[in-house]
Amino acid sequence: MTNDSLATQLRQIGLRALPAQLDDFIAHAAKARWSAHQFLEELLKAEAAERSRRSLERRLRISGIKSFKPMADFDWTWPAKIERDVIERALTLDFLSEARNLVLVGRNGLGKTMIAHNLCHAAVLAGHSVLFRSAAALLEDLHRQTPEGRRRKLRTYANVGLLCIDEVGYLSFDDKAADLLYEVVNRRYERKPLILTTNRPFKEWNEVFPNATCIVTLLDRLLHHADVTVVEGNSYRIRESELETAARRRKK
Repeated sequence: MTNDSLATQLRQIGLRALPAQLDDFIAHAAKARWSAHQFLEELLKAEAAERSRRSLERRLRISGIKSFKPMADFDWTWPAKIERDVIERALTLDFLSEARNLVLVGRNGLGKTMIAHNLCHAAVLAGHSVLFRSAAALLEDLHRQTPEGRRRKLRTYANVGLLCIDEVGYLSFDDKAADLLYEVVNRRYERKPLILTTNRPFKEWNEVFPNATCIVTLLDRLLHHADVTVVEGNSYRIRESELETAARRRKK
């Protein structure tokens, strides 16, 4: 049997790492004079590593996490107020096992989404299933479904290991959207953790979801088991823009 046909059969039984490097693997085994036991042990190690890599790639792809700056680049001195201890404790991912929510409140441009991205990425690396969605995208996704499709989507949002809902409050939604958001929060209540970022204090959520009757209950479920941290200050993005403009002027 040729190596090509052997590689094909290995793929057919679900092996992925060995077919891609079969020639090198066999040559190395022969040179090192591996026993049959050693050969199988190394094969299992290679397959386990490949499956772990593919699982990580799949979870990152499904998560919806886009490019982001790492926390090493976060300027802790810029916000006028930030509870660094709360955020650093969250980065240990302890809140996942406790099924606690994390709610980040603050004006635009203060790094809430950056922090949420880093938390979600850390959770994926730790082996958790993660979905990162803006509030607008999540609610639109649920709204456009058929009744059966909506039930399936709600199960997905309810059961994923970590769900992040970003940018609640940037747009206004109708009472139907509020009901859908309540369904997501309620189904995860005391079962699965949730990260939520918002630029609006909770007393203004009636303006985000005008005419909705479930806001009080929604917030009750969201905040019952939650760490709520407020970030205050001026937009860091505006500061970066001003610095870039000043740098260009100096070059002229």
